[in-house]
Amino acid sequence: MTDRLGRPPALLMVPAVLATLLLLVPLVAMVAAADWQALPGHLSSPAARDALRLSLVTSTVAIAFCLLLGLPLAWLLARVDFRGRGAVRALVTVPLVLPPVVAGVALRSAFGRTGVIGEPLLEWTGFAFPFTTYGVVLAHVFVSMPFVVIAIEGALRSADPRYDEAAATLGATRWTTFRRVTVPLAMPGVIAGTVLGWARSLGEFGATITFNGNYPGTTQTMPTLIYVTRQSDQAAAISLSLLMLLVSVGILVALRDHWLGTP
Repeated sequence: MTDRLGRPPALLMVPAVLATLLLLVPLVAMVAAADWQALPGHLSSPAARDALRLSLVTSTVAIAFCLLLGLPLAWLLARVDFRGRGAVRALVTVPLVLPPVVAGVALRSAFGRTGVIGEPLLEWTGFAFPFTTYGVVLAHVFVSMPFVVIAIEGALRSADPRYDEAAATLGATRWTTFRRVTVPLAMPGVIAGTVLGWARSLGEFGATITFNGNYPGTTQTMPTLIYVTRQSDQAAAISLSLLMLLVSVGILVALRDHWLGTP
């Protein structure tokens, strides 16, 4: 179909093409620089297997906590009018713009061995989050929660609240309405938020290494393994990065109807 608005102006097309190239060229260059013969060996090394396993496990556990806590929070922000709602929403989005290293410092200030929560927790139970797999999960939850909450809140706001009102007039409690009406209507957004949060958790680096260090088998995830591998073996680092790129592309394919749309 011919564009009725006329030919796109070069003043817009040139920067649009440059922006596309800026995003595409580094990825293509990384793929081209890969040592494909050594790729299987790099990906099957014990360090890579351990880091991938830890990344998958911690990201999955983290997203479960994000859903458990974030879904009620998203519902509260979308459907309940209370004083300070704008401030709460702003606080939820802070980790989105917070530098990852700062997020790790903040976690250490709260949950470290001398933190406001971590110190009494250590005294009462003998347990400390830093430098443990539990600490990795905590860091992932902190950075991934905003993605889950924002995506689900948007889905809840787009769902017609009159369905909730109709359920209430039929005698349904607010809890029943939440389970049987609200969440099913917002399920595409819930799924999108879950996948997006899981992907963010899988790629988390700064907060994790700042809060937990980089101990193989305990706190070393794929991003931290790539970081340390790059210092000694550039080819292996590229191979590991290709694996993460493949996962990222898979996430985009899974979310194509929510983010990319359909022609």
